[in-house]
Amino acid sequence: MANSVFQVPYPRNEAILTYAPGSLEKDQVLAAYAKMYGETIDVPMRIGNQDVKTGNTEIMCPPHDHKHELGTYHVAAKSNVKEAIDASLKAKKAWSQMAWESRASIFLKAAELIAGPFRSIINAATMLAQSKNIHQAEIDAACEYIDFLKFNAAFMQEIYANQPKNEKGVWNRLSYRPLEGFVYAVSPFNFTAIAGNLCASVAMMGNTVVWKPSDHQVFSANILMQVFREAGLPDGVINMVFGDPEMITNTVLESPDFAGIHYTGSTEVFRNIWRKIGTNIECYRSYPRIVGETGGKDFIIAHPSSNPKEVATGIIRGAFEFQGQKCSAASRVYLPKTKAYEIIEFIKKDLKSIKVGSPENFDNFINAVIHKKAFDRLVNAIEEVKKNKDVEIIAGGNYDDTKGYFIEPTVLVTKDPQYITMKKELFGPLVTIYIYPDIEWSKTLKLVDQTSEYALTGAVYSQNRYALEEALNELENSAGNFYINDKPTGAVVGQQPFGGARGSGTNDKAGSAANLMRWVSPRLIKETFVPANDYRYPFLE
Repeated sequence: MANSVFQVPYPRNEAILTYAPGSLEKDQVLAAYAKMYGETIDVPMRIGNQDVKTGNTEIMCPPHDHKHELGTYHVAAKSNVKEAIDASLKAKKAWSQMAWESRASIFLKAAELIAGPFRSIINAATMLAQSKNIHQAEIDAACEYIDFLKFNAAFMQEIYANQPKNEKGVWNRLSYRPLEGFVYAVSPFNFTAIAGNLCASVAMMGNTVVWKPSDHQVFSANILMQVFREAGLPDGVINMVFGDPEMITNTVLESPDFAGIHYTGSTEVFRNIWRKIGTNIECYRSYPRIVGETGGKDFIIAHPSSNPKEVATGIIRGAFEFQGQKCSAASRVYLPKTKAYEIIEFIKKDLKSIKVGSPENFDNFINAVIHKKAFDRLVNAIEEVKKNKDVEIIAGGNYDDTKGYFIEPTVLVTKDPQYITMKKELFGPLVTIYIYPDIEWSKTLKLVDQTSEYALTGAVYSQNRYALEEALNELENSAGNFYINDKPTGAVVGQQPFGGARGSGTNDKAGSAANLMRWVSPRLIKETFVPANDYRYPFLE
């Protein structure tokens, strides 16, 4: 075995199931949904080899049915966080010394479990916990996460195979060590795949992890932990804790063994964490790796040569899929005056056919926003718009939290390109349009670049290649993922590595080998076969 050079199975993107009427997958996921909805569960933390219940619990409810209890989860005390750190350090030596192909095998098995027996379970859990329709759940919790696991195994092999050149009499080798210490993974509510990848990608490279999922994603995070355990992940490699994010983070950052953070969430929180790491920098054994994907104020700009129906479809999908709760969601749009009203009419027509409600009903394209705080934030924005003469609601604008946190897909048109909804991330089904004179195309490109502090995703629609080239150049630093004639969402692992810069994060490109490189510390080994035995160089003779 020690003499073998292994090859992981060649990864291919997971096929997206349709869930068409009468399909087996539709019947299976609805059965799983009904079963989970009818149960009440108690979710423990997972620390080392223990399911930890503190007795201090919080309630889990579906956002689209907030009076229905799915169960409870247990909240960590500071002592529990320290236990998770200790468990990760205890597991570190055996895990880091495990053969890489054995680590890969565990996560490849996890991918197959999700593709098979866990598919309907993890999709149904995501529908319930995050109020995703079945298509959004399928492309997230099933397909994207399967892709992350399979492609990352291939990227890991690619990294390990990357070796330096050799000269006569010398053998140069690179060993890719895991980081010294443990890594802290902080995941958001909106993507089950991101939650799973933030901890699994780090662990795959030989690190051990303290993982804090969002309080509003615990229900589906619990399924991820079940998958890890079923796949054979050793105890202590990934430790899952819930509760007060500030307390947990502060406790983690106090440890001298803190080696890095893998984060997805708000820009403000990430900056605050970075600041705390800087303050504590003398305490750590090494400089911690800081990897984060944060906010976005993502744009679509249409050129006068663009196709109106294509632009309208890009806006509908880009702005309103998963209620706009994607960091990549289109939330500001720039339309040329000669095409704007035709595009707007297509948008209005499409919105008339869109239904809002529970994800259990497959007729519903739009579901609930994640919680009361998000609902109130969006309602306040809509009510402020109604008072402002420089902006108009042309579609939507209604909301109802009687049963679930439902916000109608809302389209604004503003006369002010610096209006607050063009600049502030609202994270909901609200998009703002600014109409520019056709002759100001170049000027508007500069406006797009200068309006937002973020630089995550953006899209340009045009049939004019010169205009596309101009947009690519002018908006070079405006988006880490830039789309031509497509919506600015839906990055696929292995095809469109994801991440942005400026206020949107460190651009370490999840879904690529570049991200995995952040979780190793290379060591160069130079072996000289016949060492020198005289200090004198020829010039001394």
